[in-house]
Amino acid sequence: MSVLRVGNASGFYGDRFSAMREMLTGGELDVLTGDYLAELTMLILGRDRLKDPGAGYARTFLRQLEECLGLAHERGVRIVANAGGLNPAGLADAVRALAERLGVPVRVAHVEGDDLTAAHPGALAAHAYLGGFGIAACLRAGADVVVTGRVTDAALVTGPAVAHFGWEPTEYDRLAGAVVAGHLLECGAQATGGNYAFFRDGDVRHPGFPLAELHADGTSVVTKHDGTGGFVDVGTVTAQLLYETGGARYAGPDVTARLDTVRLSQEGPDRVRVEGVRGEAPPPTLKVGLNRLGGFRNEVVFVLTGLDVEAKADLVRAQMEPALGKITDVRWDLARTDRPDAPTEETASALLRLVVRDADQQVVGRALSGAAIELALSGYPGFHVLAPPGKGAPYGVFEDVYVPHGAVDHVAVLHDGRRVSVPPPRPPAQETGVPAHVPEPPLPRPLPPGPVRRAPLGLVAGARSGDKGGNANVGVWARTDDAWRWLAHELTADRFRELIPEARDLPVTRHQLPHLRALNFVVEGILGEGVAAQARFDPQAKALGEWLRARHLDIPESLL
Repeated sequence: MSVLRVGNASGFYGDRFSAMREMLTGGELDVLTGDYLAELTMLILGRDRLKDPGAGYARTFLRQLEECLGLAHERGVRIVANAGGLNPAGLADAVRALAERLGVPVRVAHVEGDDLTAAHPGALAAHAYLGGFGIAACLRAGADVVVTGRVTDAALVTGPAVAHFGWEPTEYDRLAGAVVAGHLLECGAQATGGNYAFFRDGDVRHPGFPLAELHADGTSVVTKHDGTGGFVDVGTVTAQLLYETGGARYAGPDVTARLDTVRLSQEGPDRVRVEGVRGEAPPPTLKVGLNRLGGFRNEVVFVLTGLDVEAKADLVRAQMEPALGKITDVRWDLARTDRPDAPTEETASALLRLVVRDADQQVVGRALSGAAIELALSGYPGFHVLAPPGKGAPYGVFEDVYVPHGAVDHVAVLHDGRRVSVPPPRPPAQETGVPAHVPEPPLPRPLPPGPVRRAPLGLVAGARSGDKGGNANVGVWARTDDAWRWLAHELTADRFRELIPEARDLPVTRHQLPHLRALNFVVEGILGEGVAAQARFDPQAKALGEWLRARHLDIPESLL
């Protein structure tokens, strides 16, 4: 069958607004996808729904369609997006109303069944991660626009692929190939040079969004429209492949993709072939993301300038202590951003950050802000803060649980109103679930001994990091075979803990992916209760990999 060209126009709720038009006008496409959901987004949409039961979806998607729906219809491009969030039926109705107002004859369908909030008392939003077969049913019935709630990010690609190629649920290798392609597209410009360790390799001022050319055997080519910015090479694709993953088994509701089988090759300028992907049966359970309100938080950042920084910090802590006694969670962090004999006041200053959390908004609100501001004329010399503390803002907590596939009523609501149930997968009888880990492959042959030089890891390795609930992952890859031989032996889990002191007392698991010349580290608990809880300076661990690359090791001079 023909190649299926699937593009992406959104990696998160708030991504480049013009991307939908850019993708529709930039070149040939069959399907245009948009990923609008993340753990934090579900919390935001949940709070929206508390204020307005008719809300709960990504309104930006509607505004994009207002200027692009007619264009997509003219070009025969189908649109698949998870912008439905907590209210896919509501968004589908809104798209129909928009299409009628614009005079564009499109058929709109949606997928539902992910909402399990009623079964989880106390949760603001509880949603199962559905697979792509509901999307496929909508497309097979003739839908031009399909909106969903919480599906896996990769399902936005597996659904169209299943509909186009007619794959059966047990064609695991093909499905796994589509899952990998979907994972590579889901974060938009991260596959085309955005957020890339070696960003100076190309012009990334305005990177184009990616697309994948999918084939019936599950292989694909990741590329972008001609003439758009950024670049696509094995490195940019490797970085995205490692993003927010764990071990060799990448489990999902449709299939478990074996990341240790993925092979990447540069087919031409801005074209990377993805092949060799093997798949296994999906696990017997579905992941459910639970979002709840954890309480209220507040913060104030004191600026400590010049001499005696540690003594000034001790004074602030002592003066604030009476106001903090009733607060459940109090955290102080001193960032020594100051330099001796600094040429500017800013570079002569350190930052002392106070973060408080409690179930009572009053405790972290006026009482805290009053105590902090009252120190203005009675504190350390040079007292000031970056901004006055507020009244205390609600924060969220994310956790995931697992339920059997049968606990979810996965339904495709077709454009004509018919409801089609999507049966759960039926793994082979011998399958008892997916093992947690694949046996570690043998290490490559080490480099011969030679002179070394103290230098940053980032001179020989790239990295990309991200969040999964309270955990973070850091994918690290080498650009040459010799660098991989050194990296695989040098960067152990213990060495990782040495380089990243925040992980010193946390569980760190290392996974090898030799075909990618990569290591993937999962750091459990470093993000506390997830991004919405704002537990650390970089709450989504987006820059954790760049911190690692900036750390110094003894690196063989032959690699430098």
